Amino acid sequence: MSSFAMAGQRTTGNRNRRRLSRVGLHIFLIVLAFIFAWPMLYAIYTSLRPYGEIALNPNGFFSTPATLNLNNYFNVWTAGPLPMFYWNTAVVTIPAVLLTLWISSMVAFTISRFSWRFNLLVLMIFTAGNLLPPQVIILPLYKLYNIIPVPAPLSDNGRLYDQFVGLILIHTTFQTGFCTFVLSNYMKTLSKELVEAAMIDGAGVMTIYRQVVMPLVTPALAALATLLFTWIYNDFFWALLLFKTGDKRPITAALNNLGSEFGSDPTQIAAMSVLAAIPTVVLYMILQRWFVRGLTLGSAKG
Repeated sequence: MSSFAMAGQRTTGNRNRRRLSRVGLHIFLIVLAFIFAWPMLYAIYTSLRPYGEIALNPNGFFSTPATLNLNNYFNVWTAGPLPMFYWNTAVVTIPAVLLTLWISSMVAFTISRFSWRFNLLVLMIFTAGNLLPPQVIILPLYKLYNIIPVPAPLSDNGRLYDQFVGLILIHTTFQTGFCTFVLSNYMKTLSKELVEAAMIDGAGVMTIYRQVVMPLVTPALAALATLLFTWIYNDFFWALLLFKTGDKRPITAALNNLGSEFGSDPTQIAAMSVLAAIPTVVLYMILQRWFVRGLTLGSAKG
């Protein structure tokens, strides 16, 4: 057999092995995606079924459906009422995300772009808060929220408890450390010559922060904004703990309102869970391509 034929066989064999490995990888990713999507798919399936049909069937939720409709969605939309809970969630989530990014970006700018004695200590203090489990501060936080006075425009009862501003502050406090850590590491990769050139041109610290550094960290801000929105939007612990008024709770904590002392309708809870998850899914799908493109541009500029 000639050397050309042997080389051709090796090339064909290598091509077949690469094709098989690619097919195996695709199968693995499809199975993994289905495993992760299964809870949402099953919630959608449950939300489309009447509860009476499930309750009367001996197989319960694993029975074959006789009816699939959108009645549960219409019921929770009107009886919720969901528009009010969506608004409550936006009032908490959007200011918390913006405030967290603003504070953490200023702290990260100070730590990464200037050399001073306590920059490492400040970074450690901010990041140490992420090591503290939220459950250990429930009692002191509850007492503080009931004794700290708050002016009338921000609170209707003169306290932080049962107020939107209280929930915004606790989310900002817990998320600032992580964002500061990420942004400070990202800012350290930026060229120091840019800041030095701006200082030589007479730019002040705030000008350098707003017009030089912040445009370059847009990819990191986009990533953090997406993560923060998801985390704060999906919060259940603080929203349930710091609110006693059901009409003020965000949409995730409002799921608790569907239950009663005599039980709850799991099909309506599934329908409301699906509706509650839609904003985060839509936001991620909208920002995904822009986010990846922004990361590529940011790395090229770095």
